[in-house]
Amino acid sequence: MNGSEAEKDYLQSYQPGDYPSVALTADLVVFAVSGGVLQVALVRRGSHPFKGQLALPGGFVGPMESADDAAHRELAEETGLDLGHLPVHIEQLATYSAPLRDPRMRVVSVAHLVLLATDGTLPDVTGGSDAADAGWYPVYEILTGKRTSLAFDHSLILLEGLNRLAGKMEYTTVGSQLLPGEFTLTQLRTVYEAVWNAPMAPGNFTRKMTPQLEDTGKKTRAAAGGAPAALFRATEGHIHPPLARPRGQ
Repeated sequence: MNGSEAEKDYLQSYQPGDYPSVALTADLVVFAVSGGVLQVALVRRGSHPFKGQLALPGGFVGPMESADDAAHRELAEETGLDLGHLPVHIEQLATYSAPLRDPRMRVVSVAHLVLLATDGTLPDVTGGSDAADAGWYPVYEILTGKRTSLAFDHSLILLEGLNRLAGKMEYTTVGSQLLPGEFTLTQLRTVYEAVWNAPMAPGNFTRKMTPQLEDTGKKTRAAAGGAPAALFRATEGHIHPPLARPRGQ
């Protein structure tokens, strides 16, 4: 018997039920900045467990889906946000596999970090599928307990999503993914202040960031009493030396 025949016989006799069942979900941390505040898209659960509580959008991965495909599908179903038609940066955040993180059964979640580019106006979100409602919520109000805690371990996932973004913004231009393709230094500084939840000195920020950006040669229209501002694009280079994240943030 050759190797391929032996493997075929092995697979025919293999019994998946001999091993504990583990379900797979995909969850999404979707960030956007509006009014100088970092916001996250959350849904209100329409069914048990944690019925009525806020949670990150997400759900179970289908038998013929990848975790990435499920993330796109679940976000569209639960919030109406279609990642295929929005200016977004998306990356896998981490895998969460604590044995008791879901009271129903052993569930492992692949979490995704999504940065949504806006001009300050947040797109509408509408609850659908098993989400009773959906909305945008200030991240720091959620994490400091000024609003109700999130279902499952979603507060941890949200915190780690924030830490991933805040840390990468020290040495990359990833924060620009929360803005349109062309932006002013003031707009970019507003993003940093929203994510780091702290003010930035304008002069120092300009000196640090300007070498990392491409000047488009274009300017904004001057506001009444003001001067037009230069428009920039992000580059792929690293910020060196890194920006100093405010202490305690």
